[in-house]
Amino acid sequence: MHHIYHTEGIILESKNHGEAGRYYSIFTRDLGMITASAQGVRKMSSKLRFVLQDFAYLKIDLVAGQNIFRITNASKTNTLEQITKTSKTFKVLVNIARLLKRLLAGIEPNEALFVDVLNGLSILEESSEKDDLLNIEAIIVLRILNNLGYIGENEILQNLVRSPFEANLVFEISKDRAKVLNQINKALKETHL
Repeated sequence: MHHIYHTEGIILESKNHGEAGRYYSIFTRDLGMITASAQGVRKMSSKLRFVLQDFAYLKIDLVAGQNIFRITNASKTNTLEQITKTSKTFKVLVNIARLLKRLLAGIEPNEALFVDVLNGLSILEESSEKDDLLNIEAIIVLRILNNLGYIGENEILQNLVRSPFEANLVFEISKDRAKVLNQINKALKETHL
């Protein structure tokens, strides 16, 4: 009998495999970044066909295989349902997904990072102003880098990385955005990825 992992996750990418299967890159709350497969998901009769969509935030059940997890069940959470509806928020979401896939490797849970990303994407979903979107993206990236240990002690950034991720941070970052972007670029260079 296999152990079933019950967790939440955001699908960052998917690729077809075989006749009707798909591989998924999923950032999960309890397991970190994983690759999972779903057999037969592209068939018209599949109950998971419309649930397992790129950028969906799901409750998901997984079984660990030799090198990959297998998705046994998934259900929508009704969170982040509208984030892909506008091209502006979708573009930021794609950038965040690429960064997460680049920086996260292997099964290593980081619940604080997961909560930061989820909160940031929830704020992003409610925004539409170009400056707000740029500021939210910068905060999310900064907090990802901080959670992974790439941002050291820095007075300017402390409020942005330590306080709860709420909408008021969008206003905070606008005061020092150039300095924040400089620190982000410096940290990204140091990752060597």
